[in-house]
Amino acid sequence: MLDTNKPTDSHITNLENKWDDSRAKGMSEPELLLYRSNLLGSDKRITNYGGGNTSAKVMEKDLLSGDMVEVLWVKGSGGDVGSIKMDGFSTLYMDKLRALKNIYRGLEFEDEMVGYLPHCTFNLNPRAASIDTPLHAYVPKKHVDHMHPDAIIAIAAAKNSKELTQEIFGDSIGWLPWKRPGFELGLWLEKFCVENPDAKGVVLESHGLFTWDDDAKKCYELTLEIIQKAMDWFTEKTAGQAAFGGAKHQSIDADARHVVASRLMPAIRGMVSAQQHMVGHFDDSDAVLEFVNAHNMEGLAKLGTSCPDHFLRTKIRPLVVEFDPANPDIDATLQGLEAAISAYREDYAAYYERCKHNDSPPMRDPNAVVYLVPGVGMITFAKDKATARISGEFYINAINVMRASSAVSEYCGLPEQEAFDIEYWLLEEAKLQRMPKPKSMAGRVALVTGGAGGIGSATAERYLSEGACVVLADIDETALKAAGDNLSGRYSRDVVRTVLMNVTDETAVIGAFADVSVEYGGVDILVSNAGIASSAPVEETTLALWNKNMDILSTGYFLVSREAFKILRVQDMGGSIVFVASKNGLAASPNASAYCTAKAAEIHLARCLALEGAEAGIRVNVVNPDAVLKGSKIWSGEWLDQRASTYQTDKDGLEDMYRQRSMLKRSVLPEDIAEAAYFLASDASAKSTGNIINVDAGNVQAFTR
Repeated sequence: MLDTNKPTDSHITNLENKWDDSRAKGMSEPELLLYRSNLLGSDKRITNYGGGNTSAKVMEKDLLSGDMVEVLWVKGSGGDVGSIKMDGFSTLYMDKLRALKNIYRGLEFEDEMVGYLPHCTFNLNPRAASIDTPLHAYVPKKHVDHMHPDAIIAIAAAKNSKELTQEIFGDSIGWLPWKRPGFELGLWLEKFCVENPDAKGVVLESHGLFTWDDDAKKCYELTLEIIQKAMDWFTEKTAGQAAFGGAKHQSIDADARHVVASRLMPAIRGMVSAQQHMVGHFDDSDAVLEFVNAHNMEGLAKLGTSCPDHFLRTKIRPLVVEFDPANPDIDATLQGLEAAISAYREDYAAYYERCKHNDSPPMRDPNAVVYLVPGVGMITFAKDKATARISGEFYINAINVMRASSAVSEYCGLPEQEAFDIEYWLLEEAKLQRMPKPKSMAGRVALVTGGAGGIGSATAERYLSEGACVVLADIDETALKAAGDNLSGRYSRDVVRTVLMNVTDETAVIGAFADVSVEYGGVDILVSNAGIASSAPVEETTLALWNKNMDILSTGYFLVSREAFKILRVQDMGGSIVFVASKNGLAASPNASAYCTAKAAEIHLARCLALEGAEAGIRVNVVNPDAVLKGSKIWSGEWLDQRASTYQTDKDGLEDMYRQRSMLKRSVLPEDIAEAAYFLASDASAKSTGNIINVDAGNVQAFTR
């Protein structure tokens, strides 16, 4: 089974007060803000990833005048409170922020106020201020928290949101109607605070929670107290109720869910990747299964999400996949997918046409982000793994909101026009346009066999550096874990997975590709690199040794290629297969007949596959290394002794012997092979198939022509 390297569940019944006075002692006000922010963001029941923001108003010394001035420290644009560092906060002069009110021309012109925020910057801070800056600036308290807890949004998304807020919190927490974040909402908050000086916070309809205090610790504890009070109220009110109208379907077992997802995800991926390669994520957690199996699931799903953060990540609404878990027929579901996805695109285009303005940005990708499968779970697709995973997390937030809100009232999604105006907000479009250009392998998924070895891990790293997701497959469990930990520690858990796999085991190979499909939605690149090396005169070559070479270096390459072809054809997006063969597949070598013959078989298999795959855009090419000693397990132990004996040298002299026999007199390194494997898998070689690149420092016997 594929190692997803997921963190363990640390769910606790009540929110935990994690404030440590001994840690906070001696911290400056900005440091206390950072501490508070990280604590709040550490629990997803308090706020979702990237959601919410925090601030503190701090007295600082002006670098030019030397005077002490009031400065707003507030989470900058695009940050996450759970992982933010000091450089993630914007800093702005409060007197200049207050002066902005003098030039505000009214609601019709509020977006232009964002352009004035840089003029308020303190200390030349390069961190861009977010659209929520006025909301924090104009609350007349030193410390402000704005969170998106599910329990509060469930209140905010209820039809009688204002009445529920009063019932639960009395006069301590106020309520404001829906208003898109911006300058006007900041003025609303200021007015509310002036008119309600004893209030501790406010619920924003269809949005979230604001709380405030003049002390950092008290502000943190107040935020926890208000959220916990809402959680406790819902627990009491919903006790004994069947969520979402009760169950309509029953989940199929975990293994069967995995099978269904492994079949559906490559098909969906192929249908939604016309504009760019998409990466998938699968979730069959209890919360998801409860929702997808429920009587009211489809009706609630059509309403869409409420909180703007949820909506921006999950689109106007999900696509419900037709699947009957009581009579599971995957083939029938697959046959209906194209029509369902096409209908979703048409609906999205109609939504765009209904709601667009004269200056709206062009329509973006019309495909769904979230796919709900009764009895199976939730699939999400996005431009990269992290975004797909986070989109799924946001929809679980939406599920939690719908569960609570519909249990005590009537759940209300964001009105369609409001949803559109956020999705196609010109300020949001400007943010998207500032995003860096995608790397050359963004959205690609690669499976590398022999991934724990020198060539395999170097190739994986080369792909990761260009934005790919990589699954390392190997038979050596210890080495595989070390390679996976090393790469995931440097490139993130999202983009690195490992799978223990013997390429000669048909069942294991099939299972590994199914795992990759569930984890990432499919595969684009196969690097067939698993290998051994043997050395013996032909009369001393046993049948077992001969068969072992053929099993790993020929049959193994066939098995992984066959499974890759199956997925690549379902996706119908083309793809690339790279065989790591050997110079010895072209040039004979003494005392290595089994190895050389098996490598020659690899090369000819690649040629055959290039012929078969061309019409589907599946390219198959070969890299031929020679004498790659660094990081290679085959150059240790018996093989090293045998090759040293064959060439009448010792272990220390073998590398120099290989270098000197080459035409270029240079050593060949794993990174050199990785560079060739990158070229053959990238779009730079889009017009190449059936080719061989020798990376051997020059060997005339291995010339292909």
